[in-house]
Amino acid sequence: MAIPQHTIDQILDRTDIVDVIGQFVKLKKTGRTYSGCCPFHQEKSPSFHVYRDKQYFHCFGCQANGNAIRFLMDVGSRNFIEVMKDLSSQTGIELPKDNQDSNKLKYKREAPQPKAPTKIEASVPSLENNTSTTFEHDPFAEFQAQDDVFYGNDPFTAFEQSTAPEQTAQDGNLYDLLENIAQFYESQLPHSQIAQQYFKQRGLSKETIAYWRLGYAPEDWQHLEKAFPQDISGLKLLGLIRTSDSGRDFDLLRERVIFPIRDAKGRVVGFGGRALNDEIKPKYINSPDSEVFHKNQLLYGLYEGRKQKAQEWLMVEGYMDVIALQQYGIAGAVATLGTASNTEHLNILFKQSSRITIAFDGDAAGQKAARRTLEIALPLLNDGRELKFFVLPNDHDPDSLIRREGIENFRRLLATSPLLSEFVFAHLTQNHNVASPEGKSQVMGDLRQLTELLPKTGSYRYLLQQYFREKLGFSRKWQPQVNNDASLSFSTKIDAEEYVIAILINHPYLYIHFEPLRALISPDLLLFKILNIFNIIFDDLPDDPELSTYYALGACASYHHELQNILEHANIGDYTSSPEQADKLAADFSTKLQYECLQQKIKSKKFSSLAEMRNLKQKIYEIGKKRSLTLLDE
Repeated sequence: MAIPQHTIDQILDRTDIVDVIGQFVKLKKTGRTYSGCCPFHQEKSPSFHVYRDKQYFHCFGCQANGNAIRFLMDVGSRNFIEVMKDLSSQTGIELPKDNQDSNKLKYKREAPQPKAPTKIEASVPSLENNTSTTFEHDPFAEFQAQDDVFYGNDPFTAFEQSTAPEQTAQDGNLYDLLENIAQFYESQLPHSQIAQQYFKQRGLSKETIAYWRLGYAPEDWQHLEKAFPQDISGLKLLGLIRTSDSGRDFDLLRERVIFPIRDAKGRVVGFGGRALNDEIKPKYINSPDSEVFHKNQLLYGLYEGRKQKAQEWLMVEGYMDVIALQQYGIAGAVATLGTASNTEHLNILFKQSSRITIAFDGDAAGQKAARRTLEIALPLLNDGRELKFFVLPNDHDPDSLIRREGIENFRRLLATSPLLSEFVFAHLTQNHNVASPEGKSQVMGDLRQLTELLPKTGSYRYLLQQYFREKLGFSRKWQPQVNNDASLSFSTKIDAEEYVIAILINHPYLYIHFEPLRALISPDLLLFKILNIFNIIFDDLPDDPELSTYYALGACASYHHELQNILEHANIGDYTSSPEQADKLAADFSTKLQYECLQQKIKSKKFSSLAEMRNLKQKIYEIGKKRSLTLLDE
């Protein structure tokens, strides 16, 4: 049974992981998490944590982790389908029936019909019986010449079905049919000078045209019926053949250059067509939604970007932008399929990378689209995700901008695209006089509306508020009053643990990055004690970023001498000039410390089981890979 990903996501959304795991493990609420003794290895002190907000569990002892499905599979030694059936009945979300999805891909092919003889064929005496018959001219030449002019040496013949007339009709598969249609459109391109000229004017090379499988749909109103006479029902299911009010069938795409659209697996699932005549409206037409084509869940160029192992992902407006950027060596550009960007599109991109860039035109329409995308993106910005905005100059698309600036300057502009925090500040302040109290107040009011869209469980919303307050002059960065006597004996060298403490005090909401360290570091360390305090107070931190710092200082008052020395020497202000930088700094330090702690644990060779050792090594590998990617980014 194949279960679609969207069905799995729906089931997980309706499943409370705390309730699921609570049936097997005695859980106790500790701060933001629920903890208990791990069911996968023997332990006396709880190191097993369940995160309700993230719907995720993690054991810091044996490194077992995952969602509710993974827990039920591991704890009961059951397979995926068994678990999904149980969760399906509990959540009320129906699973697809066996073969149901595959049946949706099938259609009934028509039995091939023998060709009826033309009037000329019927009237011509058999050359077998009358070898003396001669013609002053070839009676088929006139008709052949017409075909040559219209189609270009009759290219349809290559796609005629070779099935013998006596064979019966068989089921067809929509994916196979789409692949055949893509090949057909590709074969038509050499027969259209105007289509070839269009791609040439856009600067596309033969290699690029071949890579993207670009093609041409002839102007004939029924070219697909002629090329695929047995597949009419399949063509109608795909919406590539329409029926007029008079009952006559006609092809959807005619006299257009064709862009095959592939899904994440590389299968052709639909087509985009651009008119070659400006009088033809609309300029672009896409395949309608079908069993295999859902435009709200697809991005043009996603498959190709993944194939080229793109590290940076950029959302642009159209097909040609994606293709042009790839030709210039910039992989990872994608475009929506004639629709506005939505939550699904952004989630697809965030699965490829935690850092994505949105490109918009600099005109009013582009700014409006930017605001709309911003509001869609904000709820998705969990900690660790980064969104940038690349605003193109008026009257320029990526292709034209590269031609004007050159590829190296374009890459520089792309790399220096403003972060979301910078973009939002510029966007909100452009229509207000921020030199006046009224203007500042208005901007902060607009900001509050936007930050309400951010996830409440993350740190970013609070960092963004603090960033705006400082930019507008509402508050100054807190600097500790240092007792000089106490700091005389303090070494100016500061280690990673102390730097983390400085980050926590300045940005208390970044605690969520460092929470995993509680189960890994030594209880004798000051960081361990500070983290335990933060675990208790985290849910009660004030929403105001500045007040939250004072609240944290008050809670840690018993360590005020140590904190004064640390804050004096750990000048994190230079590295946290934006919310994104602060968030990344916290994530990097947390990863570094987790890696070091796990390395020390594996060197100690203190394992309760082989499974614990394997999970520990796997966790070290995953964190090491994350650290490598971070170094590459830098």
